[in-house]
Amino acid sequence: MGLGGCIILIAVGAILTFATDWHMSGVNLDLVGVIFMAVGLIGLATFSGIARRRRVVMPPATPVVEEEPHHHARRDGYSDGYGA
Repeated sequence: MGLGGCIILIAVGAILTFATDWHMSGVNLDLVGVIFMAVGLIGLATFSGIARRRRVVMPPATPVVEEEPHHHARRDGYSDGYGA
C-alpha cells in the first residue's frame, strides 16, 4: 500500500466517523471509521520508514579515470583473434 492508499484510508475513516449519520444493523460505522484511520496511520508510518531507508545519497563527484587500451606487442595477424 502506497502513500495514496494510506491517505485514502484515513480520509474514508474520517468521513465514516465524523460525517455520516447512517445506522446499519450489526455494524458500528464509527468503529469501522476509527479502524480505517488507525490502519491508514500505521501504513503511513510504515511507508515513511521504508521510504527513508530507500533514500539514496549520492557520493560527491569523483573524477573519471580512463585507462588506455591494451596494446599487444605482436601484431602478426593471429594475435587479434583472426586466423589461428
